[in-house]
Amino acid sequence: MPAKSHLVTPGPTPVPPEVVAAMSQPMLHHRGPDFQAIAERVRTRLREVFHAAGDILLFASSGTGAMEAAVTNLCSPGDRVLVASAGHFGERWVAIARSYGLDVVHLRYAWGETPVPGEIAARLSESGGARAVYITHSETSTGVVADLRAVAERLSGSGALLVVDAVSSLGAVPLAADAWGLDVVVSGSQKALMTPPGLALSSVSASARSASRTAALPRFSLDWGRVESFGSTPAVSLVMGLDAALELLLVEGLEAAFDRHRRLGRACRAGAKAMGIDLFSPDEDRSAVVTAIRMPHGIDGRVIVRAMRERSGVTVGGGQGELAGQIVRIGHIGYIGVADVTAALAALEVALDEAGAAIERGVAVAAALEAYGERVPA
Repeated sequence: MPAKSHLVTPGPTPVPPEVVAAMSQPMLHHRGPDFQAIAERVRTRLREVFHAAGDILLFASSGTGAMEAAVTNLCSPGDRVLVASAGHFGERWVAIARSYGLDVVHLRYAWGETPVPGEIAARLSESGGARAVYITHSETSTGVVADLRAVAERLSGSGALLVVDAVSSLGAVPLAADAWGLDVVVSGSQKALMTPPGLALSSVSASARSASRTAALPRFSLDWGRVESFGSTPAVSLVMGLDAALELLLVEGLEAAFDRHRRLGRACRAGAKAMGIDLFSPDEDRSAVVTAIRMPHGIDGRVIVRAMRERSGVTVGGGQGELAGQIVRIGHIGYIGVADVTAALAALEVALDEAGAAIERGVAVAAALEAYGERVPA
């Protein structure tokens, strides 16, 4: 009998059958009325998810494409920008900005630390201001979710545009673009939005759109105006799938989805701690996207990731960059339930035991289920 598989990475995430069915529909012409109606419905639904009344842009790209667009559409050669990074994806902002010759002020936190709002504001002031501040909301390389609302409050009135990588956080944890004062928020289809990879999304405030009219960095396919008018053929089937996924999310309700993700995060952390192994990501309800777990001394996380996949059919994430081999990352966003989390914990337990780690056997699943059953206050 073919082995069953469980996909519990931080992304891509499992795709609901309703989304698969929507994507299997006959192809539509991207400039025809049928697809235009779907695209407009997707934008309307995304405004509700972003909590944003302004422009909603769809890119046929990975999330990195929307990140790059948030640089090229806002900046001119030589502009100063501030990047607060605390992991692999925060440093992607740095790489993009430097590739365009911008003056990058890099506030670099150690991987696993949480950015401090007051320190970001202080560095911005010390540097003499900046065109924009770039930050990652959910750093999936470490499991840290920044206190984005507090960051926005501290930067209010600074004159800098605030640009957020919410690729993995949108739809998983609270985010309110307009109410919090976020000028650009970028995300991707393949995380909590339960759609295959290939679509990137952005909410753009009126201030950011105004700034884009004077920005002079070169751009063509990522130009916001061209993207908005579908100047190149969009990923039609993916947009149809995203439409179905957004319907599922909004029928569940955003607050219910946030509560589910908090409870799944609690369950995953409780299971890991019951085994007697340490967390790398913070042990807090805000870290509801991915749980990063430290490997016991002498255990290579890359071996554990491979063993979980080959022995139990469970695919998880390993450590990236400087954390390679040191952690295992279990994602719990999107089309994920507690049974997926317990399957991952059981597979981790087996793999660690077979690798010779000194862990407590037979307790992780029970601890996870108990933690999941507790209602988490909003």
